Amino acid sequence: MSGGLLVAGTTSDAGKSVVTAGICRWLVRQGVKVAPFKAQNMSLNSFVTTEGAEIGRAQAMQAQACRVEPTALMNPVLLKPGGEQSSQVVLLGKPVGEMTARGYHGGRQQKLLGTVLDCLAELRGTYDAVICEGAGSPAEINLRRTDIVNMGIARGARLPVLVVGDIDRGGVFASFFGTVALLSPEDQELVAGFLVNKFRGDVSLLEPGLDMLHGLTGRRTYGVLPFRHGLGIDEEDGLRVSLRGTVRESNTAPPVGEDVLRIAVCAVPLMSNFTDVDALAAEPGVVVRFVDRPEELADADLVVLPGTRGTVRALEWLRERGLADAVLRRAAEGRPVLGICGGYQLLGEHIEDEVESRLGRVEGLGVLPVRVRFAREKTLTRPVGQALGERVEGYEIHHGVADVQGGEAFISDEHGHSLDGCRVGRTWGTHWHGSLESDGFRRAFLREVAAAAGRRFVPAADTSFAGLREEQLDRLGDLIEQHADTDALWRLIESGAPQGLPFIPPGAPA
Repeated sequence: MSGGLLVAGTTSDAGKSVVTAGICRWLVRQGVKVAPFKAQNMSLNSFVTTEGAEIGRAQAMQAQACRVEPTALMNPVLLKPGGEQSSQVVLLGKPVGEMTARGYHGGRQQKLLGTVLDCLAELRGTYDAVICEGAGSPAEINLRRTDIVNMGIARGARLPVLVVGDIDRGGVFASFFGTVALLSPEDQELVAGFLVNKFRGDVSLLEPGLDMLHGLTGRRTYGVLPFRHGLGIDEEDGLRVSLRGTVRESNTAPPVGEDVLRIAVCAVPLMSNFTDVDALAAEPGVVVRFVDRPEELADADLVVLPGTRGTVRALEWLRERGLADAVLRRAAEGRPVLGICGGYQLLGEHIEDEVESRLGRVEGLGVLPVRVRFAREKTLTRPVGQALGERVEGYEIHHGVADVQGGEAFISDEHGHSLDGCRVGRTWGTHWHGSLESDGFRRAFLREVAAAAGRRFVPAADTSFAGLREEQLDRLGDLIEQHADTDALWRLIESGAPQGLPFIPPGAPA
């Protein structure tokens, strides 16, 4: 077996995804053949691999950090929330049903441990190193018995564990100590040490605390990563990254034209793949914001209805808040509106849903001449086409099947035959996620939006979204290389946790 490491965290959003991606990029730059792995992910932001499997977007980005194609092996279990109590379970890239949290943790999850260990073993048989990411905290003592993503996978594969803590939140020393002290003796044996994330200031002032932590736990700190703007990768279940427009956050490039372009994204319930708009935020002079009030659409040059895991619920939400009427007024006035996936379905005439909401026929907004029927089978593809005279690549993740009754095709093949979507006036709809990452198409689309809005906005001629992603991943690799003890990290990956690590009482409750 190859080397391996599990990156755990004291909390959710401690920086596990970023640190995992950074370690992956550092290793691949050293000539190491490396792969990412997350046994179980809960996210509404997902991606489709070339073999037609659905995985979390964070793992797809980590694969990019490794410079390898993502596969279902890298994220064998994906949970897609569909409400307060249930999620769709995606196993090895394919949906296998809906389950309540109690049903999943009550038995199904534990049965998947063999599957995820098999996937990890297959990766470790192919790559020099596999960098695994945990979920939440490894000290979730109420879930330890059925855990397959933190200490469950570490124990099953004998992986050393690096615990990441976000010092920007405060209380990082207590979080490190408490995380270890709430684990069983067998789990503690694998916790090799700590990594401090998002530190601001003089590291020398932190060192006395790190020394005391070592004395209390017998475990060293493998690095102190400084706070840096714009270092996130695609979020799993939060809005923080897209709200900041992280791919451009540290760049102060002014607009190319005389005006900026204002884009309002309706923050619908169960919003999925909101990372679609990151490509818009990457453009100098484009201002993206998420909104939930009709008044916030008034000055927008483009309104985006994003994807959602609850299309009918999102439709009700738009109507309750008055946003539906505001969108209808915009469309009637010829002001730009874009619907993506679930947002496209909202713009249609009606929806036949016996899959998500099971409410049967529901009237849509009626802006586009499209009728949607939800199929049991999920569409998972990576299509290529043309739109607005430019090449477009995307990926599809949806149960809804669109029957287009009129309007113009939005995306076509090389012969002009419709592939997807519909356009009426200045309202566009498409099932394709990721289409705005195609630079030429994005620029052409923004030019149309600017013309319709009367804005003297000009898209930059040299913005490469893929290039910005690569720069971002290299910055993560730089962070590890410059601020972590990489020699010690490599020994950890290659040889496992140090022997003789002390037990910290009280340990896991009996």
